[in-house]
Amino acid sequence: MVTASDLNVSRETFEKLELLERELRRWQAIKNLVGPATLDQIWQRHIVDSLQLLDLAPEAKTWLDLGSGAGFPGLVLAIAGAERGLSVHLVESNSRKCAFLRHIARLTGVSATIREARLETVVPDFLGQADVVSARALAALDQLLDWTAPLLKSGTIGLFPKGRDAETELTEARKKWTFEAEILPSLTDSEARILRITSIESHS
Repeated sequence: MVTASDLNVSRETFEKLELLERELRRWQAIKNLVGPATLDQIWQRHIVDSLQLLDLAPEAKTWLDLGSGAGFPGLVLAIAGAERGLSVHLVESNSRKCAFLRHIARLTGVSATIREARLETVVPDFLGQADVVSARALAALDQLLDWTAPLLKSGTIGLFPKGRDAETELTEARKKWTFEAEILPSLTDSEARILRITSIESHS
């Protein structure tokens, strides 16, 4: 059983994360929001995996999460970052997932803005505004950089959780882009990595 002390969060934050878990299980039966195989590992695979990103950008005030799905990492970050005044913007084009995101945001009262739109139409709104941009299980790194390069060039930090192919994705992305990349270990999967991307330039 996961506890608040295990996650190093306040009791209030933990209760909101528990609420997210309960509601996800309830909605999953109807809406199929996450991969069914991960449902029995919600805390490890989704919540804790998302939560670890918060410590990688401790000064962030505005966070843009692309392809938010059922709220990982965006909703988790909004809940856990509420006590430090973090404002999270979640971009998701799937209407049923947006309905779930809005439902949880209302129940928890967190500062989360849900944008039901394609991410390409939202990114320009955050030039010079977002401290961090994240995307989890959305696309390969080269595609993520195509979408987020304008933000990264304006000073936004990119945090992109990746699986065992992180190094391969970096190699592919460097065929088109020059950028600074920190390869950070994942706390939830020994084979996974988190890529922290800054100062990007196109080769062309």
